[in-house]
Amino acid sequence: MNRQWPYLVPGIPDDAFERGSLPMTKREVRALTISAARLAPNLTVWDVGAGTGSLSVEAALFTPGGRVLAVEKSQEGVMLIQKNSQRFGVSQIELIHGEAPQALLGLPAPERVLIGGSGGRLEEIFTVCAKQLLVGGILVATVIAPRNLVKILDALAAAPFSEPEGVFIHASRLEKLGRENYFRAQNGVWIISARKEEA
Repeated sequence: MNRQWPYLVPGIPDDAFERGSLPMTKREVRALTISAARLAPNLTVWDVGAGTGSLSVEAALFTPGGRVLAVEKSQEGVMLIQKNSQRFGVSQIELIHGEAPQALLGLPAPERVLIGGSGGRLEEIFTVCAKQLLVGGILVATVIAPRNLVKILDALAAAPFSEPEGVFIHASRLEKLGRENYFRAQNGVWIISARKEEA
């Protein structure tokens, strides 16, 4: 919560962010992802495949005193993350310009991991994230492809993770069409999370 977003709930409107040409995690998905991650002050959070940084910004607002490591491979994404961090006045976002999973090696161990874009390397990224995530930490993955859903469910169903939770969101937003209102459907997204237990 700050002057740019003076509320105690997630869900910053999409048009409040600099967007560029990259896909952006939409408002409804961000709100549910933040909820699934159970964020709190002083946590270290990895946002893997941070894109525009919209999720990193919201995570930073809910982890005062913590660190949000935004990992992004594209130069455009790096610039957008910097702009959006400045726009919302969140100083605890640390930008990691590189491609996961290699870019994750050597980072401070996280208490929360958010996996978005994976560039076709979801299994490799998950392996590193699962190893580095601290015991008691939570991993949240957002996926749009059914094959990635199967991969993440299989991975989170095994030790050291407890039984995963998930939701499929297919939101429709109210928009104006001439003099009438209608609901425009957004892309469906699976949000899957699990807690890491003792091995």
